[in-house]
Amino acid sequence: PAPPLPPSAMLTSRGPALCTALRRAAPGGLASFHSSSRRCRAARVAVVLSGCGVYDGTEIHEASAVLVHLSRGGAEVQMYAPDVPQMHVIDHSKGQPAEAESRNVLVESARIARGKIASLAKLTTADHDAVIFPGGFGAAKNLSTFAVDGKDCKVNREVERVLKDFHKAGKPIGLCCISPVLAAKVLSGAEVTVGHEEEEGGKWPYAGTAGAIKELGAKHCVKEASSTSAVFSLTPFYEAHVDTKNKVVTTPAFMCETALHHIFDGIGAMVKNVLKLTGK
Repeated sequence: PAPPLPPSAMLTSRGPALCTALRRAAPGGLASFHSSSRRCRAARVAVVLSGCGVYDGTEIHEASAVLVHLSRGGAEVQMYAPDVPQMHVIDHSKGQPAEAESRNVLVESARIARGKIASLAKLTTADHDAVIFPGGFGAAKNLSTFAVDGKDCKVNREVERVLKDFHKAGKPIGLCCISPVLAAKVLSGAEVTVGHEEEEGGKWPYAGTAGAIKELGAKHCVKEASSTSAVFSLTPFYEAHVDTKNKVVTTPAFMCETALHHIFDGIGAMVKNVLKLTGK
């Protein structure tokens, strides 16, 4: 058999039309065509944490899913958390408050960030193309008072600033699980989802959150655990809701009692849409 063609010959053997098309796409020649891909800047995404642990901080599986999908999407990530005391500390083995303990949100969040974290006060829109808030009760206890005050809740001052700044700059905001209540409180008229509006026998144990979201003046959009296309693919997956006007992307995550990989996939849909909205 004939020896294999060298790479340069393989390119030109396809005829002059291909080479001409490539040169037209890159006026500086084939060298500039290849180098142009190196000039594409990755999306810079801020991830805001609220502690470490589902009952008093960030839901760790959700944070990990967000980080994995951002990594897969080629994003540059910086994590932040407010430098404030936690509302309280929960003994996760018992599901009860540890009355004698007190912890700091930034210090606890550093566990998830592997130490690479900054105070939320340092987060600016100039340094990032998007911001994402994983869920966990920390969003309702440390980033806001929603867990105690419901629709009358207050949002942490820095969290409110970040949400308003990214919204004003037209940069996307991603939220999952309970954290969409932050956008519902701060961004008037935003569209978000926390899944279903009825508990349905315990499948959606936090369905009452949808009512609070409406009372906050936001629009709640029901999302299924699987879309109609899943009937044909036999692979159920969570949906993400995209509020294109406000560039807010949300997904239910652990608001539903379901398999972990479904939650992982739903967060992936949220992250994918956030990255898409950055235009990077």
